[in-house]
Amino acid sequence: MNTLNEAEKAYYLKNYTIQSFFSFDISPFVQVFQFDKGDFIIQEGAEPEYLFYMVEGKAKLYVTHKNGKVSLINFLTSPIFMGEIELLNEEKYSKSIQTSSKSICIGIAIEKCKEKLLADAHFLRYLCVFLSNKSTVHSTKYTKHQAYPLENKLAEFILLSSHQNMYKEKHTEISEYFGVSYRHLLHTFAQLSQAGIIEKMKMGYIILDREKLQALADEIK
Repeated sequence: MNTLNEAEKAYYLKNYTIQSFFSFDISPFVQVFQFDKGDFIIQEGAEPEYLFYMVEGKAKLYVTHKNGKVSLINFLTSPIFMGEIELLNEEKYSKSIQTSSKSICIGIAIEKCKEKLLADAHFLRYLCVFLSNKSTVHSTKYTKHQAYPLENKLAEFILLSSHQNMYKEKHTEISEYFGVSYRHLLHTFAQLSQAGIIEKMKMGYIILDREKLQALADEIK
């Protein structure tokens, strides 16, 4: 994680209009961070110091179960708030969020302006809409995913999680995420490969035909 300088901070605050979410001047409480791929934005079990707004990049949300097993919960794409539940004190300690690509996050120092945030009707109204939309998207996505074969769901996921046309996620993690067997997942990857849509490489899969992959993903929408 690197903290960007004042000129870079001014650029991101201007271009991503985060000030529009608040009724008070948020700039004194803000830092802008750059995360490399694989960095943890929030460590599981930690109490976040910042309310993050990811403006560029992708990340994965994980949870560790009591038996030590780690599960992928969701894939996060910018722009998106992270740590908002912890801010509202519904959940003091967080789940882990790890970047899957280089990412830029605007971080709002919680302890320095928590009272202002929780008293800002404009921000809280925005946060309510944000959380409501997120819940609706998750519910709709879950329902749609029950109605479509793995081929369509996997196509959507490959597009979402790939970086520079390269997909490198772990099969064991993704088979659990979709609730399918490892064998079924491998069979579906083989189908996409045989169709000339993706190609297996040493480090993962490269996308050969993005349009066909997008067409399969779009059937879910």
